[in-house]
Amino acid sequence: MNNDIKKPVHSLPNSLIAQARNDSTPANEHDNDPAIDPQQVPQSLKQSVEQSLTQYFDELDGQQPNALYDLFMQQVEAPLFECVMEHTQDNQSKAAALLGLNRGTLRKKLKQYDLL
Repeated sequence: MNNDIKKPVHSLPNSLIAQARNDSTPANEHDNDPAIDPQQVPQSLKQSVEQSLTQYFDELDGQQPNALYDLFMQQVEAPLFECVMEHTQDNQSKAAALLGLNRGTLRKKLKQYDLL
């Protein structure tokens, strides 16, 4: 029996995070960029998520993921809170309002991701 199949998978591809954090250019502005294949540029965050998950499942090569929901939320929430805190200049009241959370929940999440 191949022991590689039992290895847990610990991270998603970075493409979703990279897209969300580094590329604020609207997809249609990429149309004239010869270095970028328009077929490869996600049109929305939803499509970025779908593309990343499809890539993730392809890379599993038949292995079953463990705790995919928790893994996904960690990969998405950490940069979300990091960017929101940067945007609000570390003002927790503004960040909580922006996210639609109460400050206690925000503080819990910030501690969870070592952002506080």
